[in-house]
Amino acid sequence: MQPAASVPPRLIPLPGARDLPGAGPHAVSVEGVDLVLLRTAQGPRVFQNRCPHQGALLSEGELDKGVLICRNHRWRFDEDTGRRLGGPECLASCPAVADGQDVLIEAEALRTLQASMSKAEPRANGKRRQVSMLPGPRGLPGIGNLFSLDLSRLHLILEGWGRTHGSLYRLRLGGKQALVVSEPALVQAIFKERPHVYRRTSKLAKVFEELGVAGVFSAEGSAWRNQRKLAMEALAQRNLRGFYPTLHKVAARLSRRWERAADEQTPVDIVEDLKRFTVDVTTALTFGTDLNTIEQTGDAVVQRRLELLFPTFQRRIFAQLPLWRWLRLPRDRAVDAAVAELRTWLDGLVREARARFDDRNERAGAPAPTPAHFLEAMVAARDEHDQPFSDQVIFGNLMTMLLAGEDTTAYTLAWAVHHLCDSPDAVTALQSELDALGSEGPVPAELDAAQGLNYAGAIANETMRLRPVAPLLIFETLVPTSLGDIDLPEEAILIALTRPANLTPERFFEPTRFLPGRWLQAAANADATGTTGAAADSAPASDLRPHDPSAHVPFGSGPRICPGRSLALLEMKVALAALYGRFEVSRTPSSPAVNERFAFTMFPEGISVMLRRRAT
Repeated sequence: MQPAASVPPRLIPLPGARDLPGAGPHAVSVEGVDLVLLRTAQGPRVFQNRCPHQGALLSEGELDKGVLICRNHRWRFDEDTGRRLGGPECLASCPAVADGQDVLIEAEALRTLQASMSKAEPRANGKRRQVSMLPGPRGLPGIGNLFSLDLSRLHLILEGWGRTHGSLYRLRLGGKQALVVSEPALVQAIFKERPHVYRRTSKLAKVFEELGVAGVFSAEGSAWRNQRKLAMEALAQRNLRGFYPTLHKVAARLSRRWERAADEQTPVDIVEDLKRFTVDVTTALTFGTDLNTIEQTGDAVVQRRLELLFPTFQRRIFAQLPLWRWLRLPRDRAVDAAVAELRTWLDGLVREARARFDDRNERAGAPAPTPAHFLEAMVAARDEHDQPFSDQVIFGNLMTMLLAGEDTTAYTLAWAVHHLCDSPDAVTALQSELDALGSEGPVPAELDAAQGLNYAGAIANETMRLRPVAPLLIFETLVPTSLGDIDLPEEAILIALTRPANLTPERFFEPTRFLPGRWLQAAANADATGTTGAAADSAPASDLRPHDPSAHVPFGSGPRICPGRSLALLEMKVALAALYGRFEVSRTPSSPAVNERFAFTMFPEGISVMLRRRAT
């Protein structure tokens, strides 16, 4: 009997591959499967677009001399085989061939990848539990725990219940149950399985949409993928070098503002000043606009409008009845007016960007223009239906950039100042690092010097460990699934707490103390053992001092990790240099106690400082 002839595999085209220039890495999606395309000397290579470490999108990484590098924790993979360098992991592959400018992949391999990323997580063996079986705080019939939730202290209340009921407990929010999670491995699982198993609560998306500020933060599905790509390009590490002179200029303005306060011996509202700094940096990078709120006086600045939004998000997300849809109270009308004013301002920027971009595009013989910043990229880009983004989507994403770029970084810096006021040894170490630069200006003149401020970076990490500006995140399930041994139905509500794990002695030495040096020691341990990046997560602890950075997720994790984290860390280093390089900082005499308050983000209440020029 003659052997049966082998049947060639069925090949299907990779959508949009011919329009993706260069070697990559390029994100592509086929039938709901996220893939990463690399063009190598051996031909096209296509892998599942998830790092096996924490599920980060590999298409957001970089190719360097035949190595695909994950941007989250710098895991490295051979571009030809997908095998991890320095570890046993290997990327799931989808065999591909070039057909002219197109790329064809094996249909059966795609089916295998679809099966491997099953919509529901594998269910753990052993006894299963329902959310209703978990311990939790007692509530009232029909209302549950709603009356116990002071929204301004929400994170503190949930953390307190966690100390009583454990890292997994239930809440009753009216007629619905919620699972509260603080176990790091389970929080990481939620991050990693987005967006196909978990999403932000649909209530959040509805609130953002009603306010007209829906953007990449609240987007899901294919809309998120397209908007995410533009945000990642705008905030990519490689763009920071060209942007650094602008960041340096904004920081110098901030330093001059502080010089006047020091000379006049007037108290400094450090939160307000840092908000002005971060919004000026954000608008310069993403809009190409020098807003210069630092040198403005009075309240006629964009921050006055923005600061109304976060409390509104929180209030409406937790509201049991959407009364604002039927009855507009004064606070609702104030938010409407603020959004309208921001819309008018941003619409003007969009018109100017369109005019500039169209003018460059229409010049005879000129090559297609490259967008200069995020705003121009939004104007030039196409959505998932190959149509230009609508004005509403553009406005929503501009607002997302403003909101995400302002409060989170400013609040972290303000918390750092709060802790440094009580940590003279840390201030001495920081000022020694800054003095060693020998910089003539208030901040390092070069990007490499700023990024090399390791102790300033350790202060930022330690501050985010103790005072995360996002201490809780709310999700819901898209499909029936399981988390650990807990069965979850579709549309189950989950609240992830990000701080409790960072305050346990099993994970951090003297966890409640502000000790920036722990992050430098951890880096030294990693270097000594030959590990870097994520591999340091499993490095042995030195001198019996536990340090578990896997519990520390200030920027989230997985595919939807914050795209602006590189910019945020650089801003923090530069702002700390501008403040502590030139000034001695102390609390305002008779200043009130500093408290944590929550309004969608967690911020300090009561910080006021005095500045005095340093003798040097």
